[in-house]
Amino acid sequence: MLLTTYEDFAMTNGKHDANIPLLTEVIVPLPTLTDIIETPPAAIVSAAASAIDDEDSVELPSAQPEITLSQYDWERLEAEVREKVLQQLQDRIDFVIEQRVRDGLADVLQTAVEGMAAQIRSGLHQTLDEVICRAVSLELIKLKKTNI
Repeated sequence: MLLTTYEDFAMTNGKHDANIPLLTEVIVPLPTLTDIIETPPAAIVSAAASAIDDEDSVELPSAQPEITLSQYDWERLEAEVREKVLQQLQDRIDFVIEQRVRDGLADVLQTAVEGMAAQIRSGLHQTLDEVICRAVSLELIKLKKTNI
C-alpha cells in the first residue's frame, strides 16, 4: 500500500502529531525584522489581522506610540549595551585563553615528564650497573682469597 500524504500515514497509524502541519493547512509567514521596521505600525496590525482568519490564533500586540529618548537616555542605553557586550566578550575570551593555556601547559608538562622519566631511567641504569659491577668484583675478591 502506497501512502501519498501525511494524512494517509496518520490514518493508517491512528496517530496525528499536532506539530506537523497537514498538506491542507495554510501556514502564514511571519513578517521579517526589515518588514517591521520599514512598515508603519498601523499597516502591520491591519496586514496581520487580514492574514489571520482564525479567532483562536495568536494575537499581535497593538501598535504603541513611538518613544523618543533624550540624549542622556541614549548615552545610558549605549553604556548598558556596551557593558553587556563587553562582559559577554570578556567571559568568552577568558574561557578561550584558559583553554589554550591548559592545552599548552599540558603539552609542556607531558614533554617535561617524558624528559624526567628518560633521565631517571638513565640514572637508574647507570646506578644498577655500578652496584652490580661492585658486587661482582667483591665476590671475585672473596673467591680469590678463599682459594689462595
